[in-house]
Amino acid sequence: MVFFLSLQTIIREMNRLGMMVDLSHVSTGTMRDALEVSEAPVIFSHSSAYELCNSSRNVQDDMLQSLAKNGGLIMVNFYSRFLSCSENSTVHDAVGEQQEEEEENENENTPKGLEDVSSYPTLFAELLGAGWSIEDLTKLAGGNFLRVLQQVEKIRDEKRAANVKPYEDHPNFRAEDPYNCTSS
Repeated sequence: MVFFLSLQTIIREMNRLGMMVDLSHVSTGTMRDALEVSEAPVIFSHSSAYELCNSSRNVQDDMLQSLAKNGGLIMVNFYSRFLSCSENSTVHDAVGEQQEEEEENENENTPKGLEDVSSYPTLFAELLGAGWSIEDLTKLAGGNFLRVLQQVEKIRDEKRAANVKPYEDHPNFRAEDPYNCTSS
């Protein structure tokens, strides 16, 4: 017998377990549904802003606004086709992307000046020149990710303290069954 769980149940269970919800590569509908139900911040581990490049893999403004309300994080994909919708992009395109959101990811076909992580000082220098503060750069360099991770763990700890049982959709599921693999 095969059971399928709803997205809402999966997100609630991930929150209960302290698992980060990553919405990169999902549809806008899935983004919307996950952001509506998640108590913990969610992430986009490698996405970019749709307004800067209208790829279906990028995140649209209304979802970025929902992400901000959720306290989540988008880590920018430095693949040229997702930054500038072309084969060629530069560190300046990535700075424009950073002004939209957050950080990360190296790939082939990366922007000129951001070929790999050794180029991050160039990115940071560009961001400083664009008016970013040291505090902003600290958040970009990992502080925001740590903030999200701590909040995910806080939600998990609150659920554990409240003795929240595993979330299940199936009416015949017995969470108290000692042979159930989710009854930890």
